[in-house]
Amino acid sequence: MSQSWNDIVPQPKKSRLRWLIYVILAFVYVWAFSGIPYSGIKETAGQVTKAIFSGLLSPDWDFVYLPDGEDLLRGLLDTLAISILGTIISAVICIPFAFWAAANMTGSIFASGSGKVLLSLIRVFPEIVMALLFIKAVGPGSFAGVLALGLHSVGMLGKLFSEEVEQIDTGPTEALIAAGATRLQIVRFAVLPQVLPGFLSYILYRFEINLRSATILGVIGAGGIGTPLIFALSSRNWDRVGIILLGIIVMITLIDLISGAIRKKLV
Repeated sequence: MSQSWNDIVPQPKKSRLRWLIYVILAFVYVWAFSGIPYSGIKETAGQVTKAIFSGLLSPDWDFVYLPDGEDLLRGLLDTLAISILGTIISAVICIPFAFWAAANMTGSIFASGSGKVLLSLIRVFPEIVMALLFIKAVGPGSFAGVLALGLHSVGMLGKLFSEEVEQIDTGPTEALIAAGATRLQIVRFAVLPQVLPGFLSYILYRFEINLRSATILGVIGAGGIGTPLIFALSSRNWDRVGIILLGIIVMITLIDLISGAIRKKLV
């Protein structure tokens, strides 16, 4: 009787490993949910939920523009300005760090490794933590939000920039070295033309992330649309919460569409 190949050669025990992973995941989920305190549903939960949805479905259109005070348009423009300035600051600062962390630029694995470690340390702290630190240093407001986004983005942009530098074609660089060009001339004429499209694409991508982060930083007092949002939530003004969320959705959607179209032309 002929035997099949599967009978002769035993197959890997993938099924047992898969079931073991399922059991471990189930145990982790049970353990995580068991630590959540549950005190039951409040009697006013239905009433509050109804009020929230009623406010979100009937937003306060008068808050879009107020001649004598803070309104939706001013908050959105403030958020947009915070994200733009934070992105520009980080894009400028991270360039020398990116060349420092690129192995093909430093010529030493220890030098590039130290640059990568420094960029990793900068990325450790979230934007909210940095914003709280800068609020204590410079006070609440948009300036603290700009500094928080600018410093935090240095770590991620520097990492992406260094990877872009490490992927360049070494042919133009070697040709300029053979011609006797200086290090600055090599960077200017051989490196930057290759990495600039990638740099601009990463900057736009980071700007999209910073725009979302700027809306959150306002909740802790770092300026932007998050400040009126937290005030509306605290006072249970659901009509105003609805119009603010609608404005955030429209702004982020438009920015994503514009940024995506620009990045497609760059790459």
